[in-house]
Amino acid sequence: MTRVRIDLFASLDGYTSAGQTPDHPMGEDWGRLTTAWAATRTFHERVFGDTSGAGTTGVDDSYAAAHFEGIGAEIMGAAMFGLHTFPDDPDWRGWWGDRPPFGTPVYVLTHTAPRPSIPMPGGTTFHFRNTAVADVLAEATEAAGGRDVRVGGGVGTARAFLRAGLVDHLHVMIAPVLLGRGARLWDDLSGLERTHKVTTEVAESGTVHVTFAR
Repeated sequence: MTRVRIDLFASLDGYTSAGQTPDHPMGEDWGRLTTAWAATRTFHERVFGDTSGAGTTGVDDSYAAAHFEGIGAEIMGAAMFGLHTFPDDPDWRGWWGDRPPFGTPVYVLTHTAPRPSIPMPGGTTFHFRNTAVADVLAEATEAAGGRDVRVGGGVGTARAFLRAGLVDHLHVMIAPVLLGRGARLWDDLSGLERTHKVTTEVAESGTVHVTFAR
């Protein structure tokens, strides 16, 4: 059965990364939130293509491995793809180079006219949709072929799916840092613990992994 899954990063004070620029597409604070994640063996293998065995293999790596398992389609917001940063560039193909790490259909949510789909090496095809999130989810679910649909972000897109009650599995990696700025993750999500079972686990890095599972 297809589940809707989200993995997010947040600080101890409940913020996600702020300060998005062309030089910092995920925000200036992204590195502070993702240090432990980027240090894992799975991240080295799946994102950098490093098969040397480098990287950590503890609790953080087990969650990183789970992030990539069983995904049949991805949904992301326009900002995560870079449409807000490069709105007038018809040739923009995302931040991930010639071989994006998704390997599935990826549905990019946009409020402007959709662009033509972009097939990429490695099995990724970017599709652009300006319809309601429930409609995009229905299309992504069909494309996933029984595997899960991952909502990749950014935080505004993730929160839209959470507020609509469409998320079956939310995993938040809470880094042991205080940002004091950024988008607030938990606003308007009161009661999520009543509809989902909550579990927590602290990694060797000090990252707290909080999971909400329906």
